[in-house]
Amino acid sequence: MRKVFQAELHQIGEGLIEISELVGEAAKKASAAFAAADLQSAQEVIAADARIDFLQNDLDERAIDVLALQGPVASDLRMIVGSLRMSASLERMGDLARHIAQLTRLRYPNPVIPAPLTETFAELARLDIVIAEKVTELLDSRDLELVGDISAAKIAINKLHKSVFAVMGAPEWNESSATTVDVTLASRYFERFGDHGVSVARKVSYLVTGEWQPEDFLAG
Repeated sequence: MRKVFQAELHQIGEGLIEISELVGEAAKKASAAFAAADLQSAQEVIAADARIDFLQNDLDERAIDVLALQGPVASDLRMIVGSLRMSASLERMGDLARHIAQLTRLRYPNPVIPAPLTETFAELARLDIVIAEKVTELLDSRDLELVGDISAAKIAINKLHKSVFAVMGAPEWNESSATTVDVTLASRYFERFGDHGVSVARKVSYLVTGEWQPEDFLAG
């Protein structure tokens, strides 16, 4: 029975990695579509999100079955409960990538972002992809040095997110109301993607160390 239990825990861990890999692919494709106003790629991201949702539901069902049938305690219990919470964060990251793709589709064939903010959003996208890749690596290796990399990327995202609102609040900003709303939403999507990556990192840190970090541990 113990071997079966350990095999089930391993499958749950592998499931998290698979979801994280799909989230990383979604972030890359959504960001590229967003930058290039690429409708086909945006549609592919939107359609692929159903796979992430399915895998999250499947993983959660398996984790709940283990809780009900195996009665895990201590570190094993932390692993299962943590997996449930991490899968929710990963699924939300997939949703946010989908939202970015939906904005691209909404404004096609025009770009979502006006020229003065193109470079800022390119950097937001790059940092989100870094976080997605580091999260996958962290889930696989449990190397807590990666937590610092995720933290650094999120701090940079926070600064860029604030800078977007500074640009929109400047007297020189003369874009339409629709563009202002789009920029606000897009910046929030990229920023929240990073937040959920941080959430996963905090939970992995807890699983490894057994110590829960404060809310601002990785917030910068």
